[in-house]
Amino acid sequence: MAYVVQRDGRFYAVVYDGLDPLTGGERRRWHPAGRSRIDAEALASNLDRALTTQHGEARSAGQVSLGRFLTEDWLPAKRLALRPTTWGRYSWMVAHYVVPELGEVPLRRLRGEHLEDFYRRLLESGRAQGGGLSPKTVVEVHAMLRSALRTALRKRLVRVNVADDAVAPRLASIARPVMRSWTAEQLRAFLHAARAHRLGPAPHLAAATGMRRGEICGLGWSDVDLRAARVSVNRALHLAQGCLVEVPVKTRTSRRSIDLDATTVEILTTWALGQQRLGRSVHDGPVFTGARGGRLNPDTLTQTFDRLTATVPVPRIRLHDLRHTHATLLIAAGVPVKVVSERLGHASPAFTMVTYQHVLPGMQADAAARFAALLEA
Repeated sequence: MAYVVQRDGRFYAVVYDGLDPLTGGERRRWHPAGRSRIDAEALASNLDRALTTQHGEARSAGQVSLGRFLTEDWLPAKRLALRPTTWGRYSWMVAHYVVPELGEVPLRRLRGEHLEDFYRRLLESGRAQGGGLSPKTVVEVHAMLRSALRTALRKRLVRVNVADDAVAPRLASIARPVMRSWTAEQLRAFLHAARAHRLGPAPHLAAATGMRRGEICGLGWSDVDLRAARVSVNRALHLAQGCLVEVPVKTRTSRRSIDLDATTVEILTTWALGQQRLGRSVHDGPVFTGARGGRLNPDTLTQTFDRLTATVPVPRIRLHDLRHTHATLLIAAGVPVKVVSERLGHASPAFTMVTYQHVLPGMQADAAARFAALLEA
């Protein structure tokens, strides 16, 4: 697509020439056209026709399809700006959701009604195995398309971002997963059963520290100081398009050090000795490994937790709920919220208080009783 730019009294016909494969930046060619806008517009039109002849297909914005724009322009550029897991998620959604339904629609002809019908179909029958996608997933697809079309608008490939006005599910209307936690007795029963399993130390560490699944799987022996009874959380291991990807933790507060109790140190020490007997490094390798010695797949950890939970007479919860259990038990035991917030890597103690306010009512009653006792003394 060629367009006209005026700079310092002179006109230029500018041609968008795709993205640089090395830097991801936009490549544009400037053609001087003198001091006449009419001449510049004629030159721009000629350049468009020349590009059409050269490549055997229309290169104007009106002929660029949504699928081509997403796969050839937007996704390659975003690969440099997004976390690998996010980029992998976007690539999956483009390939499996957007391209089959809207890939052939020209960008200039895309309308909000197209997107709304698309979202409706995803909610009704978006799954390959049958059934609809969750509203949360459809919201993610909408957010991705809105970002992509914002880029198209900036490149003058479209005149408006139709996703801005398209009606999509709203995050506020989507029910959040119910946060569950175990009592101290239930957690004790689970951890006792987990000791007999090869990977038992992994869910134990999750329960004892509040670490996330990806943080557990991404933990390296260089992050563990058993003498000081401390682990450092610096990275996480995630799945992206079926591949394991190690990434830094998301935020500054997620990068943290967590003190360990004596039992957890003992369990990790025993685990380290077992890893050494198998010939695996306990200096610069991963702490938790799969059965064949490679990095521990996060899905494997989840499946292990689910199988172990099924063998114990406790309520069924998610692996992530061990993190909630850790925080709930600490707050109920009177540990300062700021300390709990630091262990979890939350952005602020205020966020921790809002998240675990269900624990606070009982503590409020205890505080009132203590205050009354002070007045009676």
